Parts: sequence; structure tokens; C-alpha cells
Amino acid sequence: MRRTVLIVEDSEVWTAALQIALEAIPGVEAVVASSAAEALRLFDARVFAALVTDLNMPRMDGFELIEHLRAGGRHDGLPIIVISGDTDPETPRRLTQLGVSAYFPKPFSPARVRARLEQLLDANKNIDDRP
Repeated sequence: MRRTVLIVEDSEVWTAALQIALEAIPGVEAVVASSAAEALRLFDARVFAALVTDLNMPRMDGFELIEHLRAGGRHDGLPIIVISGDTDPETPRRLTQLGVSAYFPKPFSPARVRARLEQLLDANKNIDDRP
């Protein structure tokens, strides 16, 4: 079964590192969006198994993206991993309130992000496979 993960990141360097790391997970395809607005358009067009997003992006930030996705309950169970250089001490608390699954401050280890995403996808697979 192919699982598609959306990476939302405006830095090409971080995007490339994440894409390589996440596509090392068997059965995972990574799709990239360079903005939150583009990510929302993609979510309207297809289903994603998980979201990996930055917070600091132009026009609409990652907080707003997550709020839009969580509004209405359609994406309540979506695993979300945030990676960010945000230094606000309130950021982890805000992300927890938004139902984010994991947070990695930049610079981050792509291998650690991959390992956490793999855990989240496996946990969701087990939930989805219940009779």
C-alpha cells in the first residue's frame, strides 16, 4: 500500500533532505508544497497519510495551515510533524494544543524525523486495519 506524505517547506535544502529521508520508508511517496496555500489546495485534491510542515513561511504560516486542516474535523487523525527554526518558547505548547504529533527544532536530524513518521504511519495503519 502506497502512503503519500505532504512536505510543506519553503527551503529547498530542507525539502530535499526531508524528501530523501521520508522516501526511505517503504511504501512512502513524498509530495512537496512550498507554501501553506499550495498545501491546502493539494489537500482539497487528494488524501495524505501525514503532513510534515515548517512554521515560518510567507503569507500563511504553519500554525494557520494546521488550524485550517483541523477545522471541521476532516483531518483530526492526520499525523502532523512540525519542523521549525521558531524560537518562541510558547511554540511547543501551541503545537500540542493544535494536536501536532511531533515537533523538531531546526537544525533537525532527517533520520529522527523519518523514524518518528514511520512510527506514526504504523500506528495509523493498525487503527485503519481494525475490523
